[in-house]
Amino acid sequence: MIAQPLRAQDAAGIRARGVSPAWALCSLAFLVASLLVGLGVGAVGIGPGAIVVSALSHLPLLHVHSSLGSVPDAILWQLRAPRVVVAALVGGMLAIAGASYQGVFRNPLADPYLLGVAAGAGLGATLVIAYGSASVQLVPIAAFGGASFAAVCSYVLGRSAGPARTTGALVLAGVTVTAFLTAVQTFVQQQRTDTLRNVYSFILGGFSTTSWHDAAVAAPYIGVSSLVLVLHRRVLDVLTLGDDEAASLGVNVGRVRLIVCAAATAGTAAAVAVSGLIGFVGIIVPHTIRLLVSTSYRAVVPLSLVVGAGFLVLTDVIARTVLSPQELPIGVITAFFGAPFFAIVLRSSRSRR
Repeated sequence: MIAQPLRAQDAAGIRARGVSPAWALCSLAFLVASLLVGLGVGAVGIGPGAIVVSALSHLPLLHVHSSLGSVPDAILWQLRAPRVVVAALVGGMLAIAGASYQGVFRNPLADPYLLGVAAGAGLGATLVIAYGSASVQLVPIAAFGGASFAAVCSYVLGRSAGPARTTGALVLAGVTVTAFLTAVQTFVQQQRTDTLRNVYSFILGGFSTTSWHDAAVAAPYIGVSSLVLVLHRRVLDVLTLGDDEAASLGVNVGRVRLIVCAAATAGTAAAVAVSGLIGFVGIIVPHTIRLLVSTSYRAVVPLSLVVGAGFLVLTDVIARTVLSPQELPIGVITAFFGAPFFAIVLRSSRSRR
């Protein structure tokens, strides 16, 4: 007599968990505002209206004349625009990858940085910089190989501790793999001191040398990976019930876990390859959405992609303006906000248990 109303109530709750039009518009408005701030703020200030008119003037068949001079126009489209676009791509990818890892492992602390995936991608890119060709196209490939190796090691090590259903086992495995790969990366740096500056700037993370070529290299990886993760957002909700329950509902748990992990790893590898190591984005953005919007992955996954893009663009603005004319590594800013946020999430997950 009691079970029937509860099931009906749960079904109604599940139907209401998707992204509402209001939150979708809010997230898109946040992204657009972030892009305008990223394009306009700097030593040469450019207003939002001038940015829009300048963008329209570059489109064919519109015949719109921009009032910007040649120098501000070059600053806008040759310096700031590629930086803002790459920051948006990287931020969206790291956020959606964090949300997907949290869903597929049923672990609120899972993150590309904490699981060792970012460290593995960083090691692969470092090996190419130190020993390989200078071709930029090889960096994402090497980063993907390192990220895949790190993801497999973290998962196997976490499972070896038991069922790996607690929040601690997988995180500790990721920390262990990260420490080992970081040690290998340090050894490589000591062996090739001539590339130390390039490797060091890569490790700190940032977009100071970003170009349109970087955006073109990373966009296909990030685009395909994000599409795969968004298409699996409903399955992630089913996985929250547990492997046995999900399998009884017809979900091939092993295949879904493999597809989601491969897509998140590939996108993270491409993001790290063009931005360096940037941590905590996959923790801050998804959990903020859970607190404000919904705990369902039908909302968390797509909103993480949009909000994460705007979040990292604004973080990059802070990194390049807070100590202007000097520039802080963007990883320092994300760690400054992410470390206390991680502590809050850890404490709240402990309270729920």
